[in-house]
Amino acid sequence: MYIAMNRFKIKPGCEQDFIDIWKNRDTYLDTVPGFKAFKLLQGPSGEAFTLFASHSTWESRQAFVDWTESEQFRKAHAGAGGKSKDIYLGPPQFEGFEAVV
Repeated sequence: MYIAMNRFKIKPGCEQDFIDIWKNRDTYLDTVPGFKAFKLLQGPSGEAFTLFASHSTWESRQAFVDWTESEQFRKAHAGAGGKSKDIYLGPPQFEGFEAVV
């Protein structure tokens, strides 16, 4: 099993805008071999930002890599940020984990 996470720092007051972006986008994940689950997680809020993480679970690291090289990935990320780009405080930070136990 492989878990892929992206951490996002979102401007205070823009949390619902960020959630709505994720709720209303086509991810195409259900068409990708090896995909198991997706969650959008909201973390702590402070004066500077609110932390979010996208969390996807895959059968293997290779299944995730194949997704990132797929047409579905390109379609899902077309226009990422777009007109809502000003809610992000920098680019997402990727973290990938292999299950060991």
